[in-house]
Amino acid sequence: MAGQHPLPRKRHEHILRELELRGSVSAAEAAEQLGVSQVTVRRDIVELERAGKLARVHGGAIGVGAPAIPQPAKTNVGVVVPGSVSHYPQIVKGMEAASHSARTRVILATSQYREELEQRQVERLVEVGVAGVIFAPTMRDRTEEELAAWLSSIPVPVVFLERRLESTALARFDSARTDHERGADFAVEHLANLGHRAVGLAAFDRTPTAPLVRVGHGAAVARLALANAPTISLPKGGEGDGDPLDDALTRFLDACLDSGTTAALVHTDVHAARLIELASDRGIRVPDDLAVIAVDDDTARMAMVPLTSVTAPGRDLGREAMRILTERIATPDLTSAAARHITMLPHLTVRASCGARA
Repeated sequence: MAGQHPLPRKRHEHILRELELRGSVSAAEAAEQLGVSQVTVRRDIVELERAGKLARVHGGAIGVGAPAIPQPAKTNVGVVVPGSVSHYPQIVKGMEAASHSARTRVILATSQYREELEQRQVERLVEVGVAGVIFAPTMRDRTEEELAAWLSSIPVPVVFLERRLESTALARFDSARTDHERGADFAVEHLANLGHRAVGLAAFDRTPTAPLVRVGHGAAVARLALANAPTISLPKGGEGDGDPLDDALTRFLDACLDSGTTAALVHTDVHAARLIELASDRGIRVPDDLAVIAVDDDTARMAMVPLTSVTAPGRDLGREAMRILTERIATPDLTSAAARHITMLPHLTVRASCGARA
């Protein structure tokens, strides 16, 4: 259908802009960014080569006269996140994409939600000479004041990632985060619009996102005057005899059935996928008997019933965090400027599990 894909001129502009920023362009990456096939991008590259605007190479193109080896980055930037799977890979990809135009190199370290390890990772990055750090800290076992006191000793700019900064002590730092509260609100409202008068909540409370999901869920339930519904805190799975996660999800299913609750918001998508499997074992049909929306969209599409999900603005958030940090690094006058707290909205990706048409 017309209008689904960018016109050739727009595609050519995108390819040339990538060349200007990065010195090279990958046909596969450009195809993904533009929403077209790699064949289409390769044809565009051929046309631009004929016009003398680039040179084809295996897998993509480079600028005319561009060196075979990219110029080295000017600045190293450290990134410390809890892990390299689940929520963070798309964010890191966004940072990496933004780093090309800023001529920075991203050095990634993970903390596995361990306070002592993340502190060592930040200090190690400073020791090797990074000019700034993007940081998603563990908040579970320390106060914000304690965290602020330690970070005050770090001699480079720090941008918080995916953390809501509550205290005055931390508010002076820059931050970029997803509005998880609003995402939960979107999900509950969507289910209410489908006719559900009660929406249960199952949240994996070991993560910093869970309290925000609870706030958003509660606000939407109150605003829409929905009935009370079961809520449960989910444990980590596979600990001790049996599986505590399966036990908790089974209790949640029982509570939904007993209360007549026909919809649920589940954090995370991994937990929601397991809920669907347990429901299937008991003859509970999703979405006919229980509509489900997941928070997070890392593996949601691969669930037994593809999960409608609250999808974070991963790459955009990564790009924004990198922009904030590189501006702090490049402009010394900004070190005393007002902190910037950027909050980006997620969106709802509709699949089969909620019962609406995608």
